[in-house]
Amino acid sequence: TSQYKTADPGDIELCFSNAGVFNPWRQVGLKNMRAEVKLHKEITKFTVLDAQGKDDKQISDIQELSARGCDALIVSPNTTATLTPAVKQACGKVPVIVFDRGVETDCAVTFVNPIGGYAYGAVAADFLVEKVKPKGKILALRISPGVDVLETRWSAAKVAFDKSELDVVDVKFTDGDPAKAKSIVTDALTRHGDIDGVWMDSGATAVAAVEAFEDAGKDVPPITGEDQQDFLQAWQDKDLTAIAPAYPTFQWRTPVIAALDILKGEDVPKEWKLPQPTITQENLGDYLKPGMPPLHYAMCGCESMPGFPKDWGGK
Repeated sequence: TSQYKTADPGDIELCFSNAGVFNPWRQVGLKNMRAEVKLHKEITKFTVLDAQGKDDKQISDIQELSARGCDALIVSPNTTATLTPAVKQACGKVPVIVFDRGVETDCAVTFVNPIGGYAYGAVAADFLVEKVKPKGKILALRISPGVDVLETRWSAAKVAFDKSELDVVDVKFTDGDPAKAKSIVTDALTRHGDIDGVWMDSGATAVAAVEAFEDAGKDVPPITGEDQQDFLQAWQDKDLTAIAPAYPTFQWRTPVIAALDILKGEDVPKEWKLPQPTITQENLGDYLKPGMPPLHYAMCGCESMPGFPKDWGGK
């Protein structure tokens, strides 16, 4: 990274092309990133462009940011293949740090992400294989196609399910919409009579799925969620059989740290891997945070940061 060492390490403009803040996970993540930026006085300007979940806008955003003289550019891609050419183009102009979702090029100085979607998908699927009786009916709820981390979550789960005696009766996309998720579960119960387990590639709509079973007068089957507070609270209050393989929002802090290391000419990993804890019945109490809002994610890595919990909506 010596080629990227800045001549003025006390006056850094850091830029961020964000896929969007279209779900609570990304909203908490951006709060984490902004809090990390505040810890570093050498970052005198932090520019964020929000692609609003649109590939064409993010392509334009990346082109704008890479041409404006940013010292480093952080990118969280909206989708994988479509954003690859824009990232490649930016790599020729500015040091790029990719995180969260990947692209189909290794031109970025570093790619920051947890251990991966395979681990997330496998942990959730293995839990259902253990908890659901043979021949049990599994409903798989996915967010959307075309995102590498989500595709790997499902591919790992499918391997586990294919090896098992479970019957995956439906694989449906929710678009991350609780109302749509609830409707899908209700429809599945109508068509299949019973659903014996629910696998999810993201936990944002897990509570909606739980409510759909309750509304139908059915017991909630073993279900997978995430470290979102409303799900953890429902898990505890309703004594659910559940697991939460997390994709920690603390990863939003690391690209800022990586950018500063790069601009100091310090070594960084080509692929910067972060831990990915799993919430189980045994450690649920460690992650359910009293006073935090329902859509807060427990693994924010923000508890010791200035402004916590108020800046994250807590009391």
